[in-house]
Amino acid sequence: MELLLVIIVSAIAGMASVLDEAQFHRPLLACTMMGAVLGDITTGIILGGTLEMMALGWMNVGAAMAPDAALASTVSTILVVVGHQSIGAGIALAVPLAAAGQVLTIFVRTITVFFQHLADKYALEGSTRGIEFCHFAGLALQGIRVAVPSVLVYVIAGTDTVNALLSSIPEVITRGLQVSGGFIVVVGYAMVINMMNAKALMPYFFLGFLLAVFTNINLIGFGAIGLICAYFHIQGLERELNMQAAGGGGATDDVDDSDLM
Repeated sequence: MELLLVIIVSAIAGMASVLDEAQFHRPLLACTMMGAVLGDITTGIILGGTLEMMALGWMNVGAAMAPDAALASTVSTILVVVGHQSIGAGIALAVPLAAAGQVLTIFVRTITVFFQHLADKYALEGSTRGIEFCHFAGLALQGIRVAVPSVLVYVIAGTDTVNALLSSIPEVITRGLQVSGGFIVVVGYAMVINMMNAKALMPYFFLGFLLAVFTNINLIGFGAIGLICAYFHIQGLERELNMQAAGGGGATDDVDDSDLM
């Protein structure tokens, strides 16, 4: 039953990586679901929350394919829970797993070109059932892309061979991967902030950074501080808009044609 659930969760994560609707491929959801299936949802949440920070800025831009968060999430969770590895090791292994998933999804997307041409043929024939088959076939390939590696890792994880292989990885490599994962978190945040183009909000980011460095406030405290800052920021925007509206109404009475020119 557990193996069947691993297959289902992995397939859902793989298909969600191209659907982008329910976001089940995101590490926070994929690791949590896989942890629940394996009987350790707490580890899944912790690992997923950390990997979510790393994958925050992973997105497909044009023809550039982002690292695959689905495969990294499912396989790393299996290695941590079933293979009895540390969360740090799972985070370190998530980076190369994401790169491997990136190669696999490019390969699968190349194969689905066949189904696109086949769908064109069915469209000329007026066969809606054939077009639906092409859609589901391409989607199923994405599910298989994540399910097969996850099942293989699930079967061999926890064995002496795998444990010895993981233990033989030098600490300098695992530690380096963890540090690089931390850099990816920073880059992900930077990409999101750059896309938001919220220069007026940058003081709040700097304030949060300083509080995190020089105080011992936990995440709940930071959330409360964020809500308070958001409240006063919105109140200030409303007052500014009301002042502009009041001033604009009076200013329009004194405008003549020469001012408009």
